[in-house]
Amino acid sequence: MRVYTGDAIRNVAVVGHGASGKTSLIDALAFVSGSSKRHGSVPDGTALTDYTPDEIDRQYSINLALAHVEWQQTKINLIDTPGYLDFLGDAIAGLYAADVALVVVSATSGVEVGTEKVWEFAAERNMPRMLFVSLMDKEHANFEKVFEDIRDRITPKVVPIEVPVGEGPEFHGIINLFSKKCHMYKKGTKTGEFEEVDIPSEYQEIFEKYSEVLTENVAEVDDELIERYLEGEEISSAEALAAAKKGMAAGQIYPLLCGSATLTYGIRALLNKLKELVPAPTELQPRMGQVWGSAEEVEVVPTDDGPFVAQVFKTISEPHVGDVSLFRVWSGTVQNGAEELNGPRETTEKLNHLSVAQGKDREEVAELHAGDIGVVAKLKNTHTNDTLSSVDSPTVLPKIPFPGPLIVMAMEVSQRGQEDKLVMGLQKLHEEDPTFQHEYNSELRQTIVRGRGERHLEVIVGRLERKFGVKAQLTRPGIAYRETLAGKGEGQGKHKKQSGGRGQYGDCWVRIAPLPSGRGYEFHNKIVGGVIPGKYVPAVDKGIQEAAARGVVAGYQVVDFSVECYDGSHHSVDSSEQAFRMAGIQAFRNVARSCKPVLLEPIVEVEVWTPDDCLGDVMGDLSGRRGHILGSEPDKGLLKITARVPEAELYKYSTQLHSMTHGRGTFSWKFHRYERVPPDIAKEVAAERAKEKETANK
Repeated sequence: MRVYTGDAIRNVAVVGHGASGKTSLIDALAFVSGSSKRHGSVPDGTALTDYTPDEIDRQYSINLALAHVEWQQTKINLIDTPGYLDFLGDAIAGLYAADVALVVVSATSGVEVGTEKVWEFAAERNMPRMLFVSLMDKEHANFEKVFEDIRDRITPKVVPIEVPVGEGPEFHGIINLFSKKCHMYKKGTKTGEFEEVDIPSEYQEIFEKYSEVLTENVAEVDDELIERYLEGEEISSAEALAAAKKGMAAGQIYPLLCGSATLTYGIRALLNKLKELVPAPTELQPRMGQVWGSAEEVEVVPTDDGPFVAQVFKTISEPHVGDVSLFRVWSGTVQNGAEELNGPRETTEKLNHLSVAQGKDREEVAELHAGDIGVVAKLKNTHTNDTLSSVDSPTVLPKIPFPGPLIVMAMEVSQRGQEDKLVMGLQKLHEEDPTFQHEYNSELRQTIVRGRGERHLEVIVGRLERKFGVKAQLTRPGIAYRETLAGKGEGQGKHKKQSGGRGQYGDCWVRIAPLPSGRGYEFHNKIVGGVIPGKYVPAVDKGIQEAAARGVVAGYQVVDFSVECYDGSHHSVDSSEQAFRMAGIQAFRNVARSCKPVLLEPIVEVEVWTPDDCLGDVMGDLSGRRGHILGSEPDKGLLKITARVPEAELYKYSTQLHSMTHGRGTFSWKFHRYERVPPDIAKEVAAERAKEKETANK
């Protein structure tokens, strides 16, 4: 394909709720423009940007994917993003790589949870936005209702720039409010051909209503235009279009279009508006970066002749290829085969086989200019969020703020011997999706995985098997309980063994007492008169710590206690460090049982954001999880509840919260402290722990 300079490029992230028609819309845009030779379908598994096996099987987008169209001497990069919140990380990555968000809203469902979320993220970036009402040919499609829904739930600044002629099965045309003409589509058209006619008389009233809304809103963008509007002068189509572009860039106007991807109605009009209203990268304000190796800030200016700066916003691991990096050029030009710097990782990378993506296919290009989006494979040590820049002008850009995980589970392999492959696979999947995290917890002896939701982790399990041949299953994660001592005690630990030859002898007396929470463990040597030689006292300490790690109540580590070793005896021949270590173990076991041992559980501080009408349900659910409500306050247009809840009670909480709030609730949590477990629950934990040990010993 031809090389495009920055002024002829447009970057659009297509976002919205799941099943709103984003993928079908991108497929139609590529087909109608001629950039794709096939009009694909999500149900048929042939959509341009839903090409992975898990997406084809599930029939919804899971990954960020790229496509492009060439339209009227302009290249429009389209970033398809997942709509379900489990895969929010890729949607955010897409928004950070684009210049405008095209928010797709279903004509039958209207504004949904995913619509609100992506709108919020785009708003946080002060990103220009357009809206597209999709599925206008479906039963129960209602443009007017969706328009009101957008005004009420998202923004009052939404301005229709075209309105449909007919709805549902009767949808057959679009009125262009700029040209004041009607596009009547030819039945059976493959690529959205239409006949431009005068507005039908029965739609004249609708046209005048929306035309007045458009004219008034674009006039308010410009002082001269508003004066002419108030004086009753006519504003030309060209002036209105220019004002709409200016207003959209400033966040004063959010244009609304409509159409059907299946029928390709409205697709040509959308292509025109993407070219006309979306700013070119060279029209954008500079981004702020940092000179690598110093605290100096630097402007990254989006010009073709500036120093090269690009950022990797997505990594894909492909069998037989390796890691494939998707990147946005923020400044300068890069040639195929160029060597560029990754400052923080102290390496240079050779960009061989520089390409642009069209769904799963890639086409090599000679060079990419400022604002373009490219693909390169097999970089040595460059990962998602890394910045590549010219060696002469080393620069680092701020990282994309990926959201943290919401659900924690354990993962185990179904077949022994695959543990190493599991670790390698999980690391590759984290590279692809930074919202997925994993670690091996040696205390719990579990591989802990964290994600955005159950569906997210189920997809991870499927990818492990398909990409890396590792069969794994999700299980309930263990809880890192602790034990402590509520009382004092003292006693002896004696280890004496004679089995021919040199024996073993160690004898110590200790006092054990509780310490305040968080103090940990303290050991005090109170031996006088050499009853235990100084060289053996550390062995007593070691033995006590070893025994404390095995617990008293349920086999969990004992914390926050002090030990005084104050007496004992030794044998000149049979005493040794090993013997006194065993004596220390016996001393702790003998004394700790009389010190009122109790079980502790981790308590986390939870912040939950919920709509007002779900407040009672959410607070009741938290209380039912043994939570202590600290308070609530308005925040981010929702109510924020703060509570402290036992970690054990938050298993799959994200799923329950999603259900209670119809997907609108979110939460975050952090560790607070350890607290005593109620006696009845402590008995259950101890019994379960004993059962686990019994099973492990079989």
